[in-house]
Amino acid sequence: MALLRERAATSSRSGSLPGSAPARLPGLALAVLGVALAWSAHQLVPDIPMLTAAVVLGIVAAHLPVARSIVRGAARPGLSYAAKRLMRAGIVLLGLKLSLDDVLGLGWATVTMVLGVVTATFLGTWWLGRRMGLPGDQPLLIAAGYSICGASAIGAVSEATESDECDAATSVALVTLCGTLAIAVLPLLQQPLGLSDAEFGRWVGASVHDVGQVVATAQTAGPGALGEAVLVKLMRVALLAPLVAAVAVSVRRRRRAGTASGSGTASGSGSRTASGSARAGGKRLPLVPLFVVGFLAMVALRSTGLLSTAGIDAAQRVQELLLAAALFGLGSAVDLPSLTRTGGRVAVLGLCAWAVVAGVSYAGVLLVMA
Repeated sequence: MALLRERAATSSRSGSLPGSAPARLPGLALAVLGVALAWSAHQLVPDIPMLTAAVVLGIVAAHLPVARSIVRGAARPGLSYAAKRLMRAGIVLLGLKLSLDDVLGLGWATVTMVLGVVTATFLGTWWLGRRMGLPGDQPLLIAAGYSICGASAIGAVSEATESDECDAATSVALVTLCGTLAIAVLPLLQQPLGLSDAEFGRWVGASVHDVGQVVATAQTAGPGALGEAVLVKLMRVALLAPLVAAVAVSVRRRRRAGTASGSGTASGSGSRTASGSARAGGKRLPLVPLFVVGFLAMVALRSTGLLSTAGIDAAQRVQELLLAAALFGLGSAVDLPSLTRTGGRVAVLGLCAWAVVAGVSYAGVLLVMA
């Protein structure tokens, strides 16, 4: 309460509201600093993806004694803005990584394999998370992160469902940790599993979460493996749009059913009950979120072949910077002490989901390339 009163007093003295542009400046400036540090870490150690470094730095900033009060106080509005709005912009530009020719070039057998891996991982992780009693939207968000593209998928689904920021931050921290471990573990398994470079690349592309982590893992087996990994990974990225659209439709139906149920049981003060139900349901969600439409538009634009290589490269650099700022903001929302309540269950779910995606994708690669 003291912290809230202090923040309110600060906002009053500065003449700015918590959601206004001036109130967001400290947090956005801190996010820019976090991106600069993450970029520097990647330059010093290229095997560390910049997005992974950004998440870790956000978590560190939220727990350093000196920075903690700033992160949870004056910088919070801007960091939350980065985690939401900049995430959307980065996901839109993510569509420029993919063209229809890339997908069709994989062949229908590989496309079917990727669909199977994504479906099995998403449904299996979601079901297991709910059975384990994880709170809020954590089962859904972790399932999206493992099955599609890590933190980017978590950000997209959390936007579509208006999930709690803490649920999104916990999910991002988990998939980032497991994706980082994959960089070290998977190359050690290539020879014991008897995988050729091409097979290893497709296995990495089908099982590792973030695009940067895929690149860091697959490049250990050479350029051939890296090319296969990136193509398969981008196929998984292409499934982000239908997944988010399906989740948005599901949430919309649940809210509609909840509102109808609330209005149907109202008596006496029916109008007040109905309005309370509407507030609980939140605002009306679009059938397909606008940033998903933007993502698909970027895929279509890339598929036309009108964009120059230099233009695509520049857009991808901007996309990575936007996602890094968003992930720094999400990382800064992680509260490690509060994770002790569900930390064990989250860790078990993460390991189980990792085993599912690695096992199913391994079997799929062997079937496709036999």
